[in-house]
Amino acid sequence: MYILGIETSCDETAASVIKTDEKQRHFSVLSNIISSQIEIHKKYGGVVPEVAAREHVLNILPVVHEALAKAKIKPKQIKAISVTKGPGLITSLMTGIETARALAFAWQKPIIEVNHISGHIHANFINPTSPIKFPVMILTVSGGHTNLVLMNRNHKIKIVGETRDDAAGEAYDKGAKMMGLGYPGGPAVAKYAAEYKKNRPKISDSPLDFPRPMINSADLDFSFSGLKTSLLYKLQKDKVWKRRIPEYCYEFQQAIIDILISKTIKAARKHEAKTVMLSGGVSANDELRAQLDMAVKAKLDKAEFLVPAKEYTTDNAAMIAAAAAFSLKGMANFKKLKVNASLQLK
Repeated sequence: MYILGIETSCDETAASVIKTDEKQRHFSVLSNIISSQIEIHKKYGGVVPEVAAREHVLNILPVVHEALAKAKIKPKQIKAISVTKGPGLITSLMTGIETARALAFAWQKPIIEVNHISGHIHANFINPTSPIKFPVMILTVSGGHTNLVLMNRNHKIKIVGETRDDAAGEAYDKGAKMMGLGYPGGPAVAKYAAEYKKNRPKISDSPLDFPRPMINSADLDFSFSGLKTSLLYKLQKDKVWKRRIPEYCYEFQQAIIDILISKTIKAARKHEAKTVMLSGGVSANDELRAQLDMAVKAKLDKAEFLVPAKEYTTDNAAMIAAAAAFSLKGMANFKKLKVNASLQLK
């Protein structure tokens, strides 16, 4: 069965086609097309919703057509259309949803609406490197969300921890903006941090001591607003901070990583997770990947660590189609979707 995925929650216009085996829940990605707007939004220092929406309108149909062409299938072969319903920028989401509705009407196909975070979670199920054992604890972390999600073997999920203010990815972006590193901030901070790590002095004349907000709290929630404020105050007091940008990036990033790992390990222990997953745009960060992998091996008994291939970490449509595939349970459920398809077009 072929599923078309559409993702337009922020500034990437994406479409993908996957082939799935309903009974075995195995699938392969036949195409995963992404039209990025990063170069457009760089000059603004962040995503401008109105600009993003206009670009989605221009790109969505060409991207869908390219996804079908690369997958070498025709619209009539598509069994269902999956689309991101949120969370995200409302005007961006509207483009994807209305396109999916129009195609569903033209092609007479059912629509499967997918939560964006669920998509990031299911990116881990695209060509996993090892068998997935349940229960699973998933750290989903990006510019818009930071959550700890528990999943059982039936793919039922429960949020057990979330950010109370800013997401970790937003902290990266705002921190980079304070230091004049441009947008997107995550890769820039990571680059300078890696540079400093290679030549890190054993003793610093004026060591940077960033806080780790809520790292020792009794719950599993996160907070990153205080960390951003700490960076701002340190930059204001340090007259030579521009000479120390790699050091600031390294220490700032390590504070974020320490918080994420501490909470994830705590959550995995509490819920006796047999697999720990990392997902979301920030999961592309090499240092976070490496350190969480080491923490799982050192602190959790026999638990496996999984993280998606980097092409499925940032916003993409393959993860949306993957989440949709797991929502289908046999042909009876699929027939029900067909009957209700017209209701989704109103």
